[in-house]
Amino acid sequence: MNSTARRTRWSTMAAAGAVLAALAVSVAAPASAAIPAAAPAATGTPLPALDPAQLRAAIGGLPSADVTGALLRITGSAGHWSGTSGVGDLETGQGVPRNGHFRIGSISKVFTATVVLQLAAEHRIDLDTPVQHYLPGVLPAELPPVTVGQLLNHTSGLPRAADNPDFGDGSPEWFAANRLKSFTPQQVIDLMAGQPMQFAPGTAQQYNGMNYYVAGVLIEKITGHTFAHEVQSRITRPLGLHDTYVPDEDDPTLPGPHSHGYLMVKSADGTRHPVDVTEQSPWPWAEGGMISTPADLDRFMTALFRGRLLAPAQRAELFTVPDVPSYHSSQCRTQMDAGRACMTMGLMRVEASNGVVVWGKTGSRPGYTSGVFATSDLSRKIVYSLNPDNLDGTEMRYIQQIAAASFGTLVPAS
Repeated sequence: MNSTARRTRWSTMAAAGAVLAALAVSVAAPASAAIPAAAPAATGTPLPALDPAQLRAAIGGLPSADVTGALLRITGSAGHWSGTSGVGDLETGQGVPRNGHFRIGSISKVFTATVVLQLAAEHRIDLDTPVQHYLPGVLPAELPPVTVGQLLNHTSGLPRAADNPDFGDGSPEWFAANRLKSFTPQQVIDLMAGQPMQFAPGTAQQYNGMNYYVAGVLIEKITGHTFAHEVQSRITRPLGLHDTYVPDEDDPTLPGPHSHGYLMVKSADGTRHPVDVTEQSPWPWAEGGMISTPADLDRFMTALFRGRLLAPAQRAELFTVPDVPSYHSSQCRTQMDAGRACMTMGLMRVEASNGVVVWGKTGSRPGYTSGVFATSDLSRKIVYSLNPDNLDGTEMRYIQQIAAASFGTLVPAS
């Protein structure tokens, strides 16, 4: 792993990719054919019955050496189940709250994409127009034209971030000591300067958080309001999502109830001890800085899938996977997809070996790993949140267990 990868490991730019890969291993990603540009019909594939014992086992055995706590919420016409495991506070031993607040990481991208698609429906943005037309001078001048739609479905080919010591070395020790440090969206975007494009825009797909920093700046430029204001006025307030919001850049707090997030940090004497990182800067912003709860994410996805937030043409983009290869990315690499794209304009498509297709998104911030997925007919919806105490992805086995218990049999990648 190069220094850039190490540096971004703790941010949603890279950590969410590892979560996506784990879920894709659990519910294998799509075949290479592009998904039609329309809302998908139910496949008719029967969902497995919910087995409470299997679900308890999927999140059981906590706290462990890797994860302190977990929650899982399953709803829909095919059955309901919810449960928690482990502890939410190592000091008091208090359990994990069933509807606690957590940092949703890259699930924030679904909110960002929804706002951009709403602006497209209002004819204030054209998805096929280069973002440089709307944001002159924001992207490095040497970059080729990249359309708004290519930002949303990760086919832009934008560069990865350059090394910068201000952003750390990706270690738990650096993050624990610098968790309140903040960066502006433009500072993050400027990390692309002088870096090569990953591929020609529109020719491949690579999950890249840079796309959504640019999308957030675009929202603010077009509307004249903050990203937080647009999310609130367009999504959270109309849907009554009282526990979902974009924190102020100087607000590191996480409302209660919540599980604490921890990182195991090495001391000078070589021993390791947990550091509470519940309070941390929300600088990932439109890319991954939002806060929510299981109930709110369930309601948001229900409204999104039912068309309450998007007109039919824009809603179709949520279920349209571009027919391009996946480029040097940890996502979409499973036995069934042969390295093809699996991301849409906001969501990810995965398919279980039993034929069940689900759509959703994962997210990760230090101390918090989460996901929200549903069948297109909403017969099954899941929201999970784990509290890993490391940055090496060892919590992925729990995500695989959750996916298997919720949607079907595993088909691991070869």
